[in-house]
Amino acid sequence: MNDFTQSVAAALALIGRLDSELVTIVWLSLRVSLSASLIALAIGAPLGIWLAISRFRGRQVLIVLANALLGLPPVVAGLVLYLLLSRTGVFGFAGLLFTPPAMIIAQVMLATPIVVSLVHRPVSLLWAEYADLARTDGLSHLRSIALMMSLGRVSLLTAFLAAFGRAIAEVGAILIVGGNIRGYTRTMTTAIALETSKGELSLALGLGLVLVSLSVTVSTVAFLLLGRVGEK
Repeated sequence: MNDFTQSVAAALALIGRLDSELVTIVWLSLRVSLSASLIALAIGAPLGIWLAISRFRGRQVLIVLANALLGLPPVVAGLVLYLLLSRTGVFGFAGLLFTPPAMIIAQVMLATPIVVSLVHRPVSLLWAEYADLARTDGLSHLRSIALMMSLGRVSLLTAFLAAFGRAIAEVGAILIVGGNIRGYTRTMTTAIALETSKGELSLALGLGLVLVSLSVTVSTVAFLLLGRVGEK
């Protein structure tokens, strides 16, 4: 039996017996990434819809900026947040550095532009179709945003899933602001990087298998939900 086969067997054994360290890492990863994705959706969806239905000076600049931030390097986002949260930083008094909340903030920074961009484009097309009706009914901006959220449910779900995918796969930013502390801020991706560098492949492979399984599960659930939403 070669080294790879042995590592895979050890990884499956870890998963099979629900190794406590593995469970802790997976649970933290899910908690942080789901929280970040929901916050990004809460911020990015209304902003994307607002940009789609509003006309004001500087609007195009904000749209370009949101799309440009899609390529924001995670390590740069992590470094900026580190400087803000460090003891000498603007928000150093909060004591958030090397904590799960700091990791959530980092993921929100990276996921929000994705939500804005994925919501803005389809809602722009919807607004072109329903704008006259909204104006005839005298809908306020707030009610118009609520209407677009109702009509664009598929786009919102797609944006959330994209944000979750970006968040749960993140390494650089959360490694900088989270510190990869065992039992506290160690996630699946940071643990995989650490264990691989140490040559401890069993845990790394186990986490990798769990990460892939979660991705497949999320994609399957998304496909089913999109199908049901599309039928309504």
